Amino acid sequence: MQEWMIAMLVISIMLIIRDMAKTILAENLPDTEEFLSLQEGHPQKERVEKYAASFQKLADTFYGMPYRRDYLSSRQIERIIGDTNAKVCSRCYQREICWGEHSQELAKGVEALVRSMESGDEENIRGIRADWTGICPRSVQYYETVTENFQKERQNLMWDNRMIENRLAVAQQLMEVSRIMENVASDLYDLERGTQQFEEELRKGLRKSHVILRQAWVMDKVKGHKQIFLTMRARSGQCISMTEIAQLLSKSCGTSMVPVNGSRCIVNGEYHTVHFIEDVSYQILYGTARLTREEEKVSGDNYICRQEDGGRFVMCLSDGMGSGMEACRESETVVELLEQFMESGFSQETAAKMVNSALVLKGEDGMFSTVDICAVDLYTGICNFLKAGAASTFIKRDHWVESITSESLAAGLVQQIDFETASRKLYHGDYLIMMTDGVLDALPNQKEEETMKEIIMDVHEESPKDFGRGILERVLGYSDYHARDDMTVLVAGVWKK
Repeated sequence: MQEWMIAMLVISIMLIIRDMAKTILAENLPDTEEFLSLQEGHPQKERVEKYAASFQKLADTFYGMPYRRDYLSSRQIERIIGDTNAKVCSRCYQREICWGEHSQELAKGVEALVRSMESGDEENIRGIRADWTGICPRSVQYYETVTENFQKERQNLMWDNRMIENRLAVAQQLMEVSRIMENVASDLYDLERGTQQFEEELRKGLRKSHVILRQAWVMDKVKGHKQIFLTMRARSGQCISMTEIAQLLSKSCGTSMVPVNGSRCIVNGEYHTVHFIEDVSYQILYGTARLTREEEKVSGDNYICRQEDGGRFVMCLSDGMGSGMEACRESETVVELLEQFMESGFSQETAAKMVNSALVLKGEDGMFSTVDICAVDLYTGICNFLKAGAASTFIKRDHWVESITSESLAAGLVQQIDFETASRKLYHGDYLIMMTDGVLDALPNQKEEETMKEIIMDVHEESPKDFGRGILERVLGYSDYHARDDMTVLVAGVWKK
């Protein structure tokens, strides 16, 4: 429980740091040229970097601790032998003979028995017991006591491994804290004042629209997209739409610029800083079709679809174990955590690892859910897939259908989970089709994917919502129109702007 609380505290710290960075970037930009002279060796930047190094060092300390073991140690076997002898052999008349002249042979025999128990080798266990029957008058009692002590030590090993997994989970989260803080330090001090010519041309254009520009800051990274922060206000009594401002800015930049989601809609008489980014190349519309398992009131499937500030459209689908309210709570926890992490700037793989760590640390029996993520870069059309125990995802393009499959475990079962990832380039008119296993399980056994591809090709609706309904209606035809499990079909259409 303590490690679970630590993990949640670490997660909270990371999200607070990220939100602070966004606030500072959006509302507290420097007002003077002094910023430029302080970028190199800025004391606040160095301070944040030191914090990051501290978290990194703390994470390394956790990673330096012992790793999990799959077998009992020599010390644990010695303890099994000692406890068994104390209980069974202490009053036996053959004690001096057995543990005097033949002590080494007997110790090796007990160790062989314990190792056979660990591996589940019943034949070897029976052989060892048969050998003991002729030399030990208390062989039955001795075997039962060894078995009892073995179970105790095995349980201790399981708890030790669980604690080690929890420490590794916390270490992973501390590593992410360090990485986020380094990125924050970089983002906060990578802004530059726009060139004098750029500012002057933009100022003249805005003045014609009754807007007064105080200053313009530019973030133009090699691996990123151009971002511009304008501090401006409208002349007295004027209200100018942000769409008009974006059009003027686009002419000055030579590329389409738009305000980030959640920005102000108008410029009024007070100075405000507005964040603009390059417009994306693709747009996505999505729809869903769902059915709840018969005799259940709540579906165990949950999903989110959202467009992020960085030009990424994310779809997450999770299927909780079983059905009903408990399954709904499990999958809801997964999608809410994924949404929070990805909204804060984490990559999809990092977000999935953090969610898995949180579920493992929570430690509730049977607490696991599938994780299915599709993240589309709306600038390039590249879609990154991540799956953990999830059903296949399908891509429809013109007259063919491709499936993205997974064989990994669901999230929450083990700490070191291997997420299956893939990437595909999407084009104008493509459809992404995600679904839970309840949909595929309703199709003929051993032919689920082939049948689903035929169904997808048979659906001709253009609206993503109607497309999903068409799939679900055809699937129900294979199960006599009975929903024996929760069914969710999530469809997204990709179009060039």
